[in-house]
Amino acid sequence: LPVIHIDLHTMGSFNILLFFSMLFMHTVSTCQLHGKFEMPNIFKAGEIMIGGIFPIFNKQENVILLARFRHTLLFMQNFLYRFDLRAFRWTQVMMFAIDEINQDEGLLPNISLGYKIMDSCASPTNVLRAAFTLVSEQKEEESTTQCHLPLTALVSYFSTCACLSDRRKYPSFFRTIPSDYYQAKALASLVKQYGWTWIGALQSDNDYGKNGISAFRKEVEKMGVCIAFVGTILRTYPQSKIIEVVELIKQSTVKVILAFVPEGDLYPLMRETVNQNITGIQWIASEAWVTAARPSTPEMFKSFGGTVGFVVRKMAMPKLGTFLKNISPYFPSQSTFVSDFWETIVGCKPCLNCEALPFANVTLNSQMCTGEEKLNYTDKFFDVTQVRVTYNVYQAVYAIAHAIHKLLFCQRDKNNVLRQSADCILCPEEYWSNERRDKCVMKMTEFLSNTETMGIILTALSLFGASLSVATMIIFIHFRETPIVKANNSELSSLLLVSLFFCFLCPLTFIGEPTVWSCMFRHTAFGVTFALCISCVLGKTIVVVTAFRATLPGNKLAGKFGPVQQRVIVFSCTAIQIVICVLWLIISPPFPDKALKYNNQKIILECNTGSDVAFYVVLGYIGILSAICSILAFLARKLPDNFNEAKFISFSMLIFCAVWATFIPAYISSPGKYTVAVEIFAILSSAFGLLLCIFVPKCYIILIKPERNTKKHLMGKFQKTSL
Repeated sequence: LPVIHIDLHTMGSFNILLFFSMLFMHTVSTCQLHGKFEMPNIFKAGEIMIGGIFPIFNKQENVILLARFRHTLLFMQNFLYRFDLRAFRWTQVMMFAIDEINQDEGLLPNISLGYKIMDSCASPTNVLRAAFTLVSEQKEEESTTQCHLPLTALVSYFSTCACLSDRRKYPSFFRTIPSDYYQAKALASLVKQYGWTWIGALQSDNDYGKNGISAFRKEVEKMGVCIAFVGTILRTYPQSKIIEVVELIKQSTVKVILAFVPEGDLYPLMRETVNQNITGIQWIASEAWVTAARPSTPEMFKSFGGTVGFVVRKMAMPKLGTFLKNISPYFPSQSTFVSDFWETIVGCKPCLNCEALPFANVTLNSQMCTGEEKLNYTDKFFDVTQVRVTYNVYQAVYAIAHAIHKLLFCQRDKNNVLRQSADCILCPEEYWSNERRDKCVMKMTEFLSNTETMGIILTALSLFGASLSVATMIIFIHFRETPIVKANNSELSSLLLVSLFFCFLCPLTFIGEPTVWSCMFRHTAFGVTFALCISCVLGKTIVVVTAFRATLPGNKLAGKFGPVQQRVIVFSCTAIQIVICVLWLIISPPFPDKALKYNNQKIILECNTGSDVAFYVVLGYIGILSAICSILAFLARKLPDNFNEAKFISFSMLIFCAVWATFIPAYISSPGKYTVAVEIFAILSSAFGLLLCIFVPKCYIILIKPERNTKKHLMGKFQKTSL
């Protein structure tokens, strides 16, 4: 399929071209080819054709006559023309690049590229004619009337308009030259660098000029630069409009003018500027004409010498030089446009089948060549040491070749197995494409397993904590007759150790593949066991406070807060949590869920809370109990005894509150199985905090310092009631 790459500074025609290209795509099955444009071109056959449109001639059209001859549409034009050596070199580098690719065994092997190069005459009308000629090429069978659409992409080597970067409007447009967005910023910085605050501007009457000046104006206005005027020109304007712009320049006081104009559109104004002997102006050029040859001619230099601007990057192409030196009008394959090139370089007209070239653009009084003439290789045309736009054309051809190569050969894997100037299907949500991308495979499932390192560590810590709770309970049972055990309310202490034992075992329900029962059990078990645990701590704290308040004369509070009241506090506080959990399980219970939002290649198996509100109510209730317990313990922390129970409860609740305060943000931000790990870590940390702070000091005295395990030591100088 041919691919077109075009130089389009004339954006109006480009928009029309895109519209008709889209129209062709939708009507390809029904469109009829009624005729074709007869336009000069350079042609080379190939299995894949690449079309090129270049402004080889700069023509100013005045009259267009339409005639029909043998079912063919002919356009006869009256124009002024100039053969553009720079654009002709672009055609040659396209031919050179395609020949180079055809000889490259690594790029499009066993496939020959051909080309059809057409002249746009730097005219929007002719751009459309050339484009339609390329997109409406007939199939090999001349008898068919069905037209096909060979246009697949637009790759430009010289179109810099920033508007072309809009992928919504121009999804198939690509280029090998930077956008004017960057050039406008650079030109504005140049103006600021030299301190120019009062300047004029010229724009071409197309999107290239208008968008360029618009972007430039936005940048310089931020810098305090004023634009005195904006003149508009175009190569097809009558001379009177060109003179109006020149008069605008003469009447203005500006000494610096930016021309955001293609070379062909600027040339009529350049001639008039020289004719009127306008000098003393510092010109700033856009990339379209800053390196052009005409401003540097002796005729133009007196008005345009010293022009500054940003150029397209340069590159050396030594191999191209040999290719250019072989251009000859006496080779039939190179006859189109080469006679004009020969006449421009050598100065004479080669007469080779002159009658067969009705569109040959030669002057009537041209001198005929003798055949002995040779090219002047010192001409700038043959200088390939610092090509600029020419290299962009070279890159454009290679970009197309690489794109075609990937399109044709990406369907074979490393084992050569066939895959399925092309379509892909979306895999189901639980599936992912395999490495060869030829079928959908089930995504890997991930959950916190007891066989992975993190699961093993958490399981070990859980069992270790449960073992410590059992060991502590055994110690308290064995030494139950000692003063320190009696003083610590053995009933509440035993209940607290039982609740801690279950708290340590609770994380085991979080490890492993989530099921309906494990999801419901893990959250409710966690809520109830911790409510029981904190209720016991709350009961112990209240006992401590009331016991020491009872030492005051006439205070009988301790007698009113006996074992019955302690049991009521513990079981009533726990019962509230049980009711909350039951309602949670009835209304919106937790359930196993497949989370796909964390990783598009994995399915995260997790327990969905069912109701986030219920989950945070359970946490909130535990938080309320722990807050009350912390406040009471803090108030009783300085009670005068040698074994301050309230102080250790304060430490334990401080750890508990700190752990759960950091848990919520960590829980929300952790992805996948790490959410479960964070929850387990919070459970184990808070349980270890309670066990170590409340019971380790007592076990230390029982086992290591038995001499301190006496009633006298515990009572000190104050008489206490039994705790």
